[in-house]
Amino acid sequence: MTADTPADTPKAGPVADDVVYAVEPDLSADDFIDVLHRSGLAERRPVADRPRVEAMMRNADLTITARVEGRLVGVARSVTDFVYCCYLSDLAVDRALQGRGIGKELMRRTRAAVGEGTMCLLLSAPKAVTFYEQAGMERHERAFLFTDKP
Repeated sequence: MTADTPADTPKAGPVADDVVYAVEPDLSADDFIDVLHRSGLAERRPVADRPRVEAMMRNADLTITARVEGRLVGVARSVTDFVYCCYLSDLAVDRALQGRGIGKELMRRTRAAVGEGTMCLLLSAPKAVTFYEQAGMERHERAFLFTDKP
């Protein structure tokens, strides 16, 4: 586990030095499900299907976490080849700590971990669109979903 702290300072609550970020390839399904519930993202993830969540964690290529006093408060889980494309499939921050820069820092660290020149993309939950726009992310007009297609 690689850990260090960010440069940005949260608005309230824990100071930046209290948030410890790390690459955690072995993050447990239980911890992941817990932070999904506390972030509000659980309603959009298969949290009741534990074997599926375990497979999601096992097959992720990059999992970056944020912890305060050892408690998981944020996670960025990605699927990537580290050279061409990175899909940030889950970005979750405990509601009690949202608005303090943790999500932005998780995205920054994901971007740094996959390297320069790697395209980074995500699908936004409807309630999070404003967050991504305020974070300076660019909307892509040519993205398509083909989940339910042959």
